[in-house]
Amino acid sequence: MARNRYDMDEVLETSFNLKQLKRLFGYIGPHTKKMAAVVFMMLSASALTMVIPMFLKQIMDVYIPNQDMKGIIIVSLLTLVISIYSAGCTRIKVRTMSVIGQGIIHDIRSDIFCHLQELPFSYYDDRPHGKIQVRVVNYVNSLSDLLSNGIVNTITDLCNLFFIVFFMLINDVRLTLICLCGLPLLAAVIIFIKKRQRRAWQIQSNKQSNLNAYIAESINGIRVTQSFVREQENTGIFNHLSDSYRKAWMRAVLYNFAMGPSVNMISSITLAFIYVLGIQWILAPTPTLTAGTLILFTSYIGRFWAPINTLAAFYNSLLTAISYLERIFETIDEPVNVADAPDAVEMPPIHGDVEFKDVRFSYDQGQEILHDINFKVAQGQTFAFVGPTGAGKSTIVNLMSRFYNVDSGQILVDGIDISTVTIHSLRTQMGVMMQDSFIFAGTIMDNIRYGNRTATDEEVIAAAKTVCAHDFIMQMENGYYTEVNERGSRLSAGQRQLISFARALLADPRILILDEATSSIDTETELLLQKGLARLLEGRTSFIIAHRLSTIKNADCIVYVDQGGILEMGTHDELIKKRGAYYDLYMSQFDFLEDAG
Repeated sequence: MARNRYDMDEVLETSFNLKQLKRLFGYIGPHTKKMAAVVFMMLSASALTMVIPMFLKQIMDVYIPNQDMKGIIIVSLLTLVISIYSAGCTRIKVRTMSVIGQGIIHDIRSDIFCHLQELPFSYYDDRPHGKIQVRVVNYVNSLSDLLSNGIVNTITDLCNLFFIVFFMLINDVRLTLICLCGLPLLAAVIIFIKKRQRRAWQIQSNKQSNLNAYIAESINGIRVTQSFVREQENTGIFNHLSDSYRKAWMRAVLYNFAMGPSVNMISSITLAFIYVLGIQWILAPTPTLTAGTLILFTSYIGRFWAPINTLAAFYNSLLTAISYLERIFETIDEPVNVADAPDAVEMPPIHGDVEFKDVRFSYDQGQEILHDINFKVAQGQTFAFVGPTGAGKSTIVNLMSRFYNVDSGQILVDGIDISTVTIHSLRTQMGVMMQDSFIFAGTIMDNIRYGNRTATDEEVIAAAKTVCAHDFIMQMENGYYTEVNERGSRLSAGQRQLISFARALLADPRILILDEATSSIDTETELLLQKGLARLLEGRTSFIIAHRLSTIKNADCIVYVDQGGILEMGTHDELIKKRGAYYDLYMSQFDFLEDAG
């Protein structure tokens, strides 16, 4: 099977980067007081539970031989009180840490989403959207257990280990040393697993990203898939990606679960040695160990290895989290190439004069898309761009809205270089309708109002009437309050364009950019729309990209763009008289319409 871009794994970090954890602690910082209170409460409960094995020793060595029922009852009641207190502390810990953990996850997800809103088009041009989505949802969710329980449990378990070792030492040094002999063996296991486990989780996160990206694109492109009968081939690609993910997951889980059995095995070995030696010391002619002490130690050994097992599980979660944190912070650290300059100022109210001066631009270094773009547009004029597909027409208007930065040259609006003003103040005074008429999930009213949240219902309806969208909207079951699905799947391509048109017009921009705005509208509707547009464009500077030359014949200036440069400029009549590239294009469309007729 040929490789596609979903098979292309992202570059992985090869070393354990502590900087990721430091950044994570930056999110934890605001919650440290609450976490410290929870840790103190859990440590008090742990310290009290350490006394319970001492009670057992007292019962076995003193109360039972002396038949002291009163002492047994008192110790039993104390054990009950300690158990209730410990259970209450655990309940409070779970509730508090769940709130804190979800709060931290919300902050991380909010930061990554807000940063995604600021990233330039070039970031999205280079990545499948599913790969981006998996970072915002799946990867952040994977930190939930680590933040909700892992950190507090780790602190309390580490302290518990010191408590347990202290209590074991004051009861019998020999048995304590036997118990501690298993730690070097455990350290060797951790060293062996550590690097392999982290690498396995990194690979697994890549495979998950690949699978998610392909699923997202397949859903968005299902109509094309079924139209070209690609279901079987797509299923094969999906199975390949899913199988790669399954294998990567199984390998990661294999290393993940190797730690727990290793701890249990070492615990069992040390416990066996303690039983063998302990019983010998009890049964010796001169006993050096009591039965109560042996029972106490077996209880402490269970408590000794339990936190080690928990710490091993936390270490597994930590390695998994690190592989996800690398992807999360990599996205947050993605540079915002199109950003406000440090000394950027607010754009004054725009009048509409626009000038391109020696503008050059390239998406990829060394592959220039536009070169030597020079033209002036006076306030209220309509400029139209025509030319073959891929000539750079849409790129020109995208640069005007600062969706990309120019490589060199200047773009001036009212004599002000747009690179010196804030992006927000510039774009709020410009209306852009792109070739892709994106419709959001929600009502038609909300979609039209998207560009002007303060607009009244009457203003929304007026905009819809201007672009001839009112009639078809009113024919829908709930009119303007009809719910439409994401990407407007219930609407035709022409209806989506008309709603997008109304959205752009409602923003009341001083500069209006229409990129193939009427490409999906039938000829009859387009004729009606032209009348409304003529009224609306009056007094506004507008830029129109169109393949149908009949729609731009009345433009103040028509610019023919080809091979990244301007070949011709002038009115329709002037360009026809030149008999150049525009003339050839116009005549080819005229001949086509003649033949079609």
